[in-house]
Amino acid sequence: MSIDQWAIGIMETLGVWGAALLVAIESLFPPIPSELILPLAGFTASRGSFDLVTVILATTAGSLAGALLLYWLGAGVGAERLARWADRIPLMSADDVVTAMAWFHRFGPIAVFIGRFIPIVRSLISIPAGVDRMRLWLFVLLTTVGSGLWNTLFVVLGFVLGENWTVVEDIASRYSRGVLIAAIVVVAALIVWRVVRVVQRERAKRALDAEPQPEAPDEPDSSSGPGTTA
Repeated sequence: MSIDQWAIGIMETLGVWGAALLVAIESLFPPIPSELILPLAGFTASRGSFDLVTVILATTAGSLAGALLLYWLGAGVGAERLARWADRIPLMSADDVVTAMAWFHRFGPIAVFIGRFIPIVRSLISIPAGVDRMRLWLFVLLTTVGSGLWNTLFVVLGFVLGENWTVVEDIASRYSRGVLIAAIVVVAALIVWRVVRVVQRERAKRALDAEPQPEAPDEPDSSSGPGTTA
């Protein structure tokens, strides 16, 4: 059984809550793409299994549920534990976590909202939000609006196209692949940059250790003070 047949079976069995469950699972396991689940939900709605507005609301609720689980996971891990883990990973340090979290604390709301439109990031962005303890009401608002827009687009397209819903999946898959390739390039560049920094730091440290240390000045001989006699 293919994944689309499996997904259709769940939605036809559980109704609109089946669509919500699938989207929640997609939020936790990025390899299950929303670009497949959402048009399928729209297509299933076009067959009369449930109405369009209900499926949009249900899938958005599923996205929020999955995001909240990852948010609480990040909150449970915390920045201090994450920094300790970073110290044990080659080419990383606790300072990297501090820098990253400082950036997220400043730009977190934008990252959470925009991240809902980017494959894989859509799921993972919830974890640093939890680590940073972003205000829960703000996280819920940004996730609901961002995921709602994303879900509405794909559900409506699947509903309108009906049997031709696979056209949406094909276009979305190309978009996802392009974004994923760009992300891999950026990550590779960051790794190279990090390696160069580590190598430069080690060379500077060795050069400093190799420099001759100045000799300490001789201490005056207390036996030849002004009160001594020949």
